[in-house]
Amino acid sequence: MADSSFDIVSNVDHMEVDNAYNSTDREISTRFDFKNTGTSIEKSGEKYNIEADTEDRAKAALEVFKDKLIKRGVSLKHLDASEPQLSGKIYKISTTFKEGIKVEDAKKIAKLLRDEGPKTLKTQIQGEELRVSSKSRDDLQVAIQIVKDHPWEFSVQFQNYR
Repeated sequence: MADSSFDIVSNVDHMEVDNAYNSTDREISTRFDFKNTGTSIEKSGEKYNIEADTEDRAKAALEVFKDKLIKRGVSLKHLDASEPQLSGKIYKISTTFKEGIKVEDAKKIAKLLRDEGPKTLKTQIQGEELRVSSKSRDDLQVAIQIVKDHPWEFSVQFQNYR
């Protein structure tokens, strides 16, 4: 019988991020406490820039963006937001999204599975993802649960379960 496998990845759903951005932009332009404060959110390429007249307004706009991301099912572990920086008279926050599993992190996952998982598991690092394979599908289910239960500093998803 052939091995069954799945991939552990860390991907961002960019459509959901765009939807969160659009609803954040709409809320900032219509919400009473943001009126006439110069607060805005703009997208430039893969970056999202928040600008406001005060540091507190910039942080509040970032919180609105985070809330919209959570409602859309995007993990905040992907979000990399800078501290508010004063540029002239405007405070700016620059945000980007981290994707992919670094080699060091993939090695940590592989070690965790080797130490705590069933002995039939085999792991293989493939670029920015980790393939886990085994003859037993039950062992793969156990591996998924072990990885889900561990508190990682990055978001993990499971793909290509076959």
